[in-house]
Amino acid sequence: MNVFESLAHQLHTEWIFVSALFAAGVLILAGVSVKRAVAGENAGVLPDEGVTVRNVIEVIIQALGDLGETTIGDEWRRYFPIVGTIFFFVLVSNVMSLVPGLLGSTSDANVTFAWAIISFVVYNFVGIKQHGWKYIYQFMGPALWTLELGGKHYHVRVLTPFFLPLEIVLHGARILTLGIRLLANMFADHKVVVIWLSLVPIIIPAIFMGLGLLVSFLQAFVFALLTMIYIGQALEEPH
Repeated sequence: MNVFESLAHQLHTEWIFVSALFAAGVLILAGVSVKRAVAGENAGVLPDEGVTVRNVIEVIIQALGDLGETTIGDEWRRYFPIVGTIFFFVLVSNVMSLVPGLLGSTSDANVTFAWAIISFVVYNFVGIKQHGWKYIYQFMGPALWTLELGGKHYHVRVLTPFFLPLEIVLHGARILTLGIRLLANMFADHKVVVIWLSLVPIIIPAIFMGLGLLVSFLQAFVFALLTMIYIGQALEEPH
């Protein structure tokens, strides 16, 4: 049973839109909660006692920030909002599917490939913004030697006819790998949980739900990590 399908039927829309809006609502409430927690005097300095939403989110953001600085470089703060949005949306949607009666939107190919396309567009936009038309050099293979004409230096890339079509295909395939990896892993994980719930409704399903929580986190992490890696590569100067 999927609660979102019932709601979508009443609203005359697709369930993935309802599920995605629900996930967005959860993130907005979490953000408001954290904002209120740090609004008080010294609240932004001293952490809350125990395990709270604020502490968990701050730990995750700190870890992602450190990773972003390593993979993207000094400009990581500029691109971190999109990476963080991808991570938390995918994480919440993945975890939702572990709750009986709910189904996260990342269980649908349209959503996983939509995020993959967003990641693809973002890192290519970053590369074009950083390098202009020279961004295409990253697709043309290495410069084997430098030619000097009229006081200007030109990098000669004789392997371009081989590298250019190959690189275009490989970059386009990133959309498929991002979308399929997330969809396939979450489908398999949720299917295992559902099967065990139908067979043995006590203890054993809880073990697989715990593993499912780990898988949900790892898939969100991998998606965000690959996005950061692609952005970092797009920022590099072509050689």
